[in-house]
Amino acid sequence: MSRVGAWFEKRLGTSGIIGFLSHKEVPQHEHTIWYYTGSAVLLFLAIQIVTGIMLALYYQPTIEGANASVARIMTEVPYGWALRSVHSWSATFMIAIVFVHMLSIALLKSYRAPRELTWFTGVVLLALSLAFGFTGYLLPWDDLSLAATKVGTDLPKALPVVGAWVTKLMRGGEDVAGDTLTRFFIVHVCVLPLTLLAFLGGHLFLIQRHGISLPLRAERKNETPPSLPFWPNFVLREGMVWLVLFAALLTIAIFFAPSLGPAADLLAPAPAGIKPEWYFLFLFQTLKLFPANILGIPGETIGVALISLAAAFLFFLPLIDSRPAEKRGRVMTAVVAAFIVYALAMSAWSLL
Repeated sequence: MSRVGAWFEKRLGTSGIIGFLSHKEVPQHEHTIWYYTGSAVLLFLAIQIVTGIMLALYYQPTIEGANASVARIMTEVPYGWALRSVHSWSATFMIAIVFVHMLSIALLKSYRAPRELTWFTGVVLLALSLAFGFTGYLLPWDDLSLAATKVGTDLPKALPVVGAWVTKLMRGGEDVAGDTLTRFFIVHVCVLPLTLLAFLGGHLFLIQRHGISLPLRAERKNETPPSLPFWPNFVLREGMVWLVLFAALLTIAIFFAPSLGPAADLLAPAPAGIKPEWYFLFLFQTLKLFPANILGIPGETIGVALISLAAAFLFFLPLIDSRPAEKRGRVMTAVVAAFIVYALAMSAWSLL
């Protein structure tokens, strides 16, 4: 065993990694609980990758085979229904925790210098997580997923100049059809995972490069809160959090397995009361508030433009709120809190 260890040490420098982990420390304060959300995202991402690969062994990304292959997974493949349910619910868990993680960083103002690039990569990872949900929603190819994808891919049309081109690029044609299903499958299983892993690697590197941020109050007073060794103390605590989350995921996946609707009919009308997934509900309801025309401009165009501005504000937040720690007030905290209340209210209204 010593010879094997020496062989790996010479080629990988494992002692350096172990030494780094043994000296790494995690600050202990009233907001330490939010540190666990980052590793929880990694847990559900790993579950997504493993279950996604297993589902891809049986899935057929064609109009004729998509819905039938999902039905086969649920009825013929041993425990296939549970596998699909875990994959579906872990996506929901992952996106929810990504939202919580980003909002906690915004409320604690952990994006402040020198962690601007960490925030930028985090926002990109949030967008990629939403893209996973959007592309994966079509893959069962039932009537509900087809109608929702038609609505979702119609939105870029509201953008001037490039809108129609973007919609056509997403669909692979003028309407949602077989080419759309193929494109969404390729993006879901190839493009998005590779892009996400690249940005995730950069994100983790930046976290290690700049360390874990301290609460704003501690930074203002130049306080150094007590710390906990990352290995093994904090990792063991993270392991307990993972076990609780994994148990919750399995319980929900078993008792609330998603159903599968009939195969999509390209000529059938859209089902009544079509709605997107929960994480798009507040955007869906926001667009419904705009009238058909505002001063001669299509209301949907104005709505999409405002949503794009809000996304740009989110991305450039560290540059917008770049004041020193001692001068930061509560304005940005109020803005983030108002967004949370607005998103929850719009989502609840959409469900009524």
